[in-house]
Amino acid sequence: MSEKRVYILISGVVQGVGYRYFAVRRAEKFDITGWIRNRLDGKVELEVEGEENNLNAFIEELKIGPLSADVTRIDIEQRQWTGEFNTFEVRF
Repeated sequence: MSEKRVYILISGVVQGVGYRYFAVRRAEKFDITGWIRNRLDGKVELEVEGEENNLNAFIEELKIGPLSADVTRIDIEQRQWTGEFNTFEVRF
């Protein structure tokens, strides 16, 4: 099993459309841990860890988002896996 950690920055219409809570449900589905939050510039950012295949499937769903969202860009930065997260949470 290959564990990975990534930082993700999502652009588009992703605030005020339930995007963070969509991500929470998908994180539970794919056993992803970490956090998500809105940024002041209108983007959403996440730092997440999980098994590589689950993480890839999670990212594919983030590219789509909830029905009201319009994801125009997703930037992914590989980070060092630490295992520090126990849950997936919305941060404010």
